[in-house]
Amino acid sequence: MPTVRVRIAPSPTGDPHVGTAYVGLFNWLYARKNGGQFLLRIEDTDQTRSTRESEAAIMRCMKWLALDYDEGPDVGGPYGPYRQSERSDIYREWTGVLIDNGSAYRCFCTEDRLAVMRARQSAAKLPPGYDGTCRSVPADESKQRAAANEKFVVRMKVDKSATTVVNDVLRGEIEFQNTEVDD
Repeated sequence: MPTVRVRIAPSPTGDPHVGTAYVGLFNWLYARKNGGQFLLRIEDTDQTRSTRESEAAIMRCMKWLALDYDEGPDVGGPYGPYRQSERSDIYREWTGVLIDNGSAYRCFCTEDRLAVMRARQSAAKLPPGYDGTCRSVPADESKQRAAANEKFVVRMKVDKSATTVVNDVLRGEIEFQNTEVDD
């Protein structure tokens, strides 16, 4: 049986809250019960609001709650770094693989365009979601636009005709239609 590895990934954008403690407790208990590891990974991708003070508060909170983690930014470990912002090279490499094999694509939609799209969806009482505009941008054009430093995000291509089934340890089998999932 593979080794159990679970993590908590709080965002250091303010004081720790009860949700962090709640999720941390469940993951810690699951890891300890199954002889696995419990990791702390700091989700500091919101560079505008993330602070090292909030990160330190999260670590103090985890220690105060006696939720000792086996790997984290202050204890290290074999699968670091443990701050999302320090993993950019890893993500960039694998994002490139996903784009190259057709599992993901660059989305060049501006914040303004997305805001207008969401407002129209809201006015029409539709659930919010990306409309797939950039899904059909040809690969060569996408590469050229990226090389020209046009801003983009990367979206995973979701097979809208499929159904996803997740086997949740607590709730059992959960099934949902991929039409309900954004790229």
